[in-house]
Amino acid sequence: MSALLERLRHIVGPQHVLHEGDLIAYEQDWRRRARGKALAVVRPANTEEVAAVVRECAAAGTSIVPQGGNTGLSVGSTPDASGTQIVLSLTRMNAVRQIDRDNLSFTVEAGCILQNLQELADKEGLLFPLSLAAEGSCTIGGNLGTNAGGTQVVRYGNTRELCLGLEVVTAQGEIWHGLKGLRKDNTGYDLRNLMIGSEGTLGIITAATMKLFPKPAAQLTAFAALPDMASAVRLLGLAHEFLGAGLTGFEVMGRFALSLVIKHMPQLRVPFAGEAEAPPYYVLLENSDSESEEHARQRFEALLERAFGDGCVLDAVVAESLSQAHDLWHIRESIPLAQAEEGLNIKHDISIAASRIPAFVEHADALLAREIPGVRLVNFGHLGDGNLHYNVQAPEQGDPKVFLREQEDLVNHLVYEAVAAFGGSFSAEHGVGALKVDKLQKYQSPVALSMMHAIKQALDPQGILNPGCILASTPSA
Repeated sequence: MSALLERLRHIVGPQHVLHEGDLIAYEQDWRRRARGKALAVVRPANTEEVAAVVRECAAAGTSIVPQGGNTGLSVGSTPDASGTQIVLSLTRMNAVRQIDRDNLSFTVEAGCILQNLQELADKEGLLFPLSLAAEGSCTIGGNLGTNAGGTQVVRYGNTRELCLGLEVVTAQGEIWHGLKGLRKDNTGYDLRNLMIGSEGTLGIITAATMKLFPKPAAQLTAFAALPDMASAVRLLGLAHEFLGAGLTGFEVMGRFALSLVIKHMPQLRVPFAGEAEAPPYYVLLENSDSESEEHARQRFEALLERAFGDGCVLDAVVAESLSQAHDLWHIRESIPLAQAEEGLNIKHDISIAASRIPAFVEHADALLAREIPGVRLVNFGHLGDGNLHYNVQAPEQGDPKVFLREQEDLVNHLVYEAVAAFGGSFSAEHGVGALKVDKLQKYQSPVALSMMHAIKQALDPQGILNPGCILASTPSA
């Protein structure tokens, strides 16, 4: 292996092949669920260096774990414990290659931090709408690799829908130049969409051409209290009816989820927090419109008036400024951190047709309460696109570590069986990674798995790209 490391040093420079010292930032996953041991961390500066590194690793039979900001939640960019894998960090590749205002697109390298791209678009008077909790650390390559979702999917779609083209290094160290930036291109198989969401198992994304949008002229945000989940789905239907394409975000939050924010972040002003009997659910609703604020506000107020009349909204506050809107969004975005402050928990990233979510929640809540008395449910997420983070916290007096160790398998079984019964998916936006390989084996159809293995074998016959992620080692494993 020393010969391989020497060749890699020659390609990227000695200072960019990290072999000794504290590498925990690269070897441990974001949630601290797994810690591996890398042979080395290699940090190329450009696509040609990535290709050369891959060719050397392929010749040596050494597997590669591509890594961006290392903010994934499914252990998809963590090396195993063998000490034989190369972590390929793309964070040095952070250049913006082109901004094409007339095409409403920009071409950026995989290591660009998402928040930096949002700010760049804003300076250009444009909008890059991808937004998620880790945006200050995650990279666009990782967002593409996992097909990240976030809070504005209901209008703009997942990362897949925002991508016009890719540059990819194959498992053989060849470069696919697919950065055309076209919105229509029916020339054979859709290789772009094949790579997006493949979590670095089929190729290494090194650059992408992404869509930009005009900045909205008006943005309105409301925080509403609701009597039940069925009312949240009813409000979603009304929002589509009254706001149309202006509906940008629609987030649901359960009472217990917000109670954790109130408990651990008392500096935040949570609407309705002082009420004697807190409503069971809340919705954070955003409308962005290209028309004047006056017209947008008229439709927004008409929506809320109808929702009050139908009884699906008990109370609501409307932000009077962008600062107030930011504060309301900060409440929603603080739920994961508040949950972590409460202690270790069992996380789920599930998707179900919005129309079936009330029945699923009623069923799953009752099931978990019966099987694990005292269990606490941290239910929140992107109701607008049917994605819930249906997380499970230990009973109030229980030890979170013991709960995680003793109950995780049972909780996952109960939740995922319920998700399957309601026609949903066990992974909406976090990916499969290494954490949920067994779940894919169980819940994906044999025909689909067979096709996936065939694709993997065709594109990466040596199996050197992120082995152990998404697929089991063999079709029958």
